Amino acid sequence: MSGRAFVARQNRRQFLAQLAGSAAVPALLSATSLAAQEATEEAVETAPEEQTQSETTPFSFDILSAQMAEAAKAPPQEPEQVEGFLAELDYDGYQRIRFDPDKARWADLPDDTFRLHAFHLGWLFKQPVRLHEVVNGESRLMHFSTADFDYSSVETPIPENTEMPGVAGFRLHNPLNRADTFDELVAFLGASYFRALGRGNTYGLSARGLAVNTGLSGAEEFPRFNEFWLERPGPGAEHMTVYAALGSASITGAYRFVIRPGEDTQIEVTARLFLRNDIQQLGIAPLTSMFLFGGPDMGDFDDFRPAVHDSEALMLTTQGGETFFRPLNNPPRLASSYFGALSPVRFGLVQRTREFEHYLDAQAHYEKRPTLLVEPIGDWGEGSVRLVEIPSDLEANDNIVAFWIPKAETKAGDALEFSYRLHWGMTPPGDGAVDRARVVRTRVGRGGVSGVEQDTDRRKFVIDFEGGTLGELPAGAEVEPQVSAANAEIAEAVVSRISGTETWRLVLEVDAPNGAVAELKAGLKGYGRMLTETWTYQWVKE
Repeated sequence: MSGRAFVARQNRRQFLAQLAGSAAVPALLSATSLAAQEATEEAVETAPEEQTQSETTPFSFDILSAQMAEAAKAPPQEPEQVEGFLAELDYDGYQRIRFDPDKARWADLPDDTFRLHAFHLGWLFKQPVRLHEVVNGESRLMHFSTADFDYSSVETPIPENTEMPGVAGFRLHNPLNRADTFDELVAFLGASYFRALGRGNTYGLSARGLAVNTGLSGAEEFPRFNEFWLERPGPGAEHMTVYAALGSASITGAYRFVIRPGEDTQIEVTARLFLRNDIQQLGIAPLTSMFLFGGPDMGDFDDFRPAVHDSEALMLTTQGGETFFRPLNNPPRLASSYFGALSPVRFGLVQRTREFEHYLDAQAHYEKRPTLLVEPIGDWGEGSVRLVEIPSDLEANDNIVAFWIPKAETKAGDALEFSYRLHWGMTPPGDGAVDRARVVRTRVGRGGVSGVEQDTDRRKFVIDFEGGTLGELPAGAEVEPQVSAANAEIAEAVVSRISGTETWRLVLEVDAPNGAVAELKAGLKGYGRMLTETWTYQWVKE
């Protein structure tokens, strides 16, 4: 995620603690997503004309798509800005504002399963977002005023019963974990960012509607959801459907989100995109996360915690059945890795290590952060998954980005459609190979024999595998490493089963010239087939 100026001015833990419990900006949203909103001055697109309290307008996904296609043929509109007391709210005043839960939309419906809370305008959020309710194919503008919010902790005077030009975003609540409690389920706030939870999760990484020229030398665009349409949920509804209009200088889009809460919360996304300009790099289904240190990359942090990260690895499963597992880094300089694939089965950012002892953080509880997997629907054709890793010295910084890049050029006038499911949860289906051993641990250290002084600048990589057929094999089984390296030399590769366990360990000694960016790849093979996931890693030798 770009736009990290704000987070450099304060500590993430302090920031989140101050906002905990606030319905204005809940702790689910990292400071960096707010900073991206602050940095976003993109053009906006509007769909139906503004409505009065009683007016209704025919609505469907096809109608919205046609409107956004027409919008792409015209110059982008300048974003609307709030005025008056909304423009004057500062950080301190804004974080004290709470949505009144008694004003939750749909709480009065029979057998309700979804409730809507709005985020207040002001502070970083000075561009109104309009919400509409859709009933039987007709949409009506949802109106919000100061009567919907609790200002009892705000020191500055707030005008009573004042109509607002929109809201900053919204969140949906659902009995996700208990039948008697409406928990936060999903939130849309800031540019095109949104987050969701599976059962037992706490908020961690984000998804975005689209990434435009992310991680390139030129300026990144931040497309923005500026208008939403929400279908009124029926009695006992098991899913919620949300539509959105997206716009930036180079592109417009119509989005549909079908949200199904559960152990593995699923959001089925359909994105119809209309290009106003040529786009150098279009990022589909972008994910944004944080990796500070842990596992193979401990950095130079003087911290009692053994690991700090919202996600620990990138995962990609190809049509051929191969699963790539790439541990994340906090690199010394901006780093990118590309994984070519033909219509991938899934990719995402995973948090596999679920033991508290791995993190020892009694407040952040990184062991509860969700894994997020993208499951493409239909044929996505040829392209690549790009992983961007940004140097960071603060856990406030979301420094990890992953997205799909289509191979085909993206030109002005193009109309594109992508569909996919997002899976949020502790261990959603597809988090790793089923019949092959999974990577459970990666450690990196100085080469040579441990505990003995040696004059070597080799690097040692230790990869542990567990599960599948491999875990059933005895220590003397005919298992051999399959290892390759680019810009480096594999000096030694040794594989063995760890006594008393079902874990198999591969130890690599790797040599590379100073300044090299080495790409490593390894797995274990036996009895004519691969027995493990494919471990990959980027080593930047300083």
